[in-house]
Amino acid sequence: MDMYSIVLVDDHAIVREGFKRLIEMEPDLEVVAECRCADDAVEAVNQRHPDLVALDLSLPDGSGLPLIEHLRSVSPQTRIVVLSMHNGEPYVSEALRRGASGYVTKGVAPEELVAGLRAVMAGECYLSSDLRQRPSDALDPLSRLTVREREVFLLLAAGRAPKQVAAELGVGQKTIYIHRASLMGKLGAGSELDLYRIAAARGLLPARQ
Repeated sequence: MDMYSIVLVDDHAIVREGFKRLIEMEPDLEVVAECRCADDAVEAVNQRHPDLVALDLSLPDGSGLPLIEHLRSVSPQTRIVVLSMHNGEPYVSEALRRGASGYVTKGVAPEELVAGLRAVMAGECYLSSDLRQRPSDALDPLSRLTVREREVFLLLAAGRAPKQVAAELGVGQKTIYIHRASLMGKLGAGSELDLYRIAAARGLLPARQ
C-alpha cells in the first residue's frame, strides 16, 4: 500500500491534533510534520517534500495566501489543500489562483477533510460542500475584477505609484489610470488608501519582513 505524507500547518495545537487523529485513521495517510507558522511550514516542506500540505490561512507570521506560492516553489510536486475559517471570496479564488488544489472550510463535517485530501491526491480540484452550494451571485466584488484589474489593484494596494505599476506591467501610465478608475468603481473605493484597506482586510498583502 502506498503511503501519502502530509504536513499540517495550523497555529492552534488542539486543531492540529484533531486533524492529525482524523487523518491517521486512514491506513494510507501519515502526518509527517506539524507546523504552527509559515517559517516552520517552509522548513518542513523543504526537508520532507510531502505529498500534501493541509494549510490554515491565518498564521501568526502572515497570511497563508503568499505562503501557498512559496511552498509550491519549494516543492512543486507537493499539493496544497487549504483548511480555513474563511468561507467567502476572495479567499477561495485567491487560494486556488496561487496554487492550492483544494479548499475545505472548518465549518463542514470532519469527513470532508479526508475526502478533500483524497480528491486532490487523485488530481482533482476540491471545494467543500458549503462552497459548492453557494450561488455565484454571492461572490465578493473582487471577483468582478478582470485579471489585469486584479494585478493593478494588488500593486496599488501595496503602495506602488501608477507610474511604477505601469513600468512593472509593461503598459502605458494612461492604461493604468483607466484600470484604476474601473476597479475603484467595482470595489466602491475612493482612494489608494481604500484599496489598501480592502486588500489588508482580506489578507492579500504580502507579510512585512
